[in-house]
Amino acid sequence: MKPKIHPEYVDCKVSCGCGVTFMTRSTRKEIHIEVCSACHPFYTGRQKFMDTAGRIEKFNRRYGKGKGAEGAPDADRAAEASPAPAGG
Repeated sequence: MKPKIHPEYVDCKVSCGCGVTFMTRSTRKEIHIEVCSACHPFYTGRQKFMDTAGRIEKFNRRYGKGKGAEGAPDADRAAEASPAPAGG
């Protein structure tokens, strides 16, 4: 190896979003990760849904699945298009 061109290989602290931390070696002093072997479904055997910004609810509202069917855009458009009954 050529001298003085390679990065320094130091002890590194890895922190997961679930709160687990462990030590390893890397060219960085700290690494922050979202999923580790303690919380990843492949290693734990349990399913974990990661709903980002309500994407599941948005899908359900748009396509009329489950609880959000009342607020479907098609139902809103149909209510707006029908004229109000005249009273009197």
